[in-house]
Amino acid sequence: MKILVTGCNGLLGQKLVELISTTEDHYLIATAKSKLVIPFIGEFHALDITSSWQVEQVLAATKPDVVINTAAMTQVDQCETEKEKCWLNNVTSVEHLVKACQNVEAHLVHLSTDFVFDGTHGPLDENEKPNPLSYYGESKWASEKIVEKSNIGWTIVRTVLVYGVTQDMSRSNIVLWVKKNLEEGKKINVVTDQWRTPTLAEDLATGCYLAATKKTKGIYHISGSEMMTPYDIAMATADFFKLDKSLIQQTDSTKFTQPARRPPKTGFIIDKAKRELSYTPHSFKQGLALLKRQLSEKI
Repeated sequence: MKILVTGCNGLLGQKLVELISTTEDHYLIATAKSKLVIPFIGEFHALDITSSWQVEQVLAATKPDVVINTAAMTQVDQCETEKEKCWLNNVTSVEHLVKACQNVEAHLVHLSTDFVFDGTHGPLDENEKPNPLSYYGESKWASEKIVEKSNIGWTIVRTVLVYGVTQDMSRSNIVLWVKKNLEEGKKINVVTDQWRTPTLAEDLATGCYLAATKKTKGIYHISGSEMMTPYDIAMATADFFKLDKSLIQQTDSTKFTQPARRPPKTGFIIDKAKRELSYTPHSFKQGLALLKRQLSEKI
């Protein structure tokens, strides 16, 4: 099976490159706007998914069996202030991919987010009705609807608050942010009024890979299984790395002025993914252990 992955320089993209490169039965077609920052086994094509011509050309040349679309504009506040750019990257680009997948009869695995929900309650299963609070959430829901209405084979994978380590250390996330600030002796303010099920990047990559190889149609919630606030995450990170927890200050979201609204409570029920994809996530502590091992290898 030939699997084409978009956005291979991102956190999830890098994990998928590592995973697919090590499997004997599947051939990796890696794509990104610029040259890959990590070593890999397979072939590489420069691809900007906002260009319909590039998308059509690359898929026609490679004829993948499955496309995993990890490329997106995910900076929530930037999406709120640069709406045209957000729509181009998160919606128009998906229209290009759907059309090109239809031309080569490829199955599309499309990444989405818990931000399609309003956060009035959680954790959430796949039957919950989206009601986004932010433009980022609106764009991702719009992209979901494009995929669902298409005539191609498709899987939508929604995820929550992804953390992990890239090989080139080019991407930050809540765990790395907490660790870096506490190691530097800086006080940090972390909210207690938002709830998520944080997702290890390796787990998300595995979930996407399972959906791709099984070509299962439908929506799947892929995340960790533990409901945590950002404050819980920060305290657990400090405990694990033996850092000073007194530097962590409790606060709530009303103290922050941000262009985009965040859903207060999401988190996912992942029973469907466990049942149909055999998805088994790490615990948060296991995820921290993996992250620690990867960081130690970079020293």
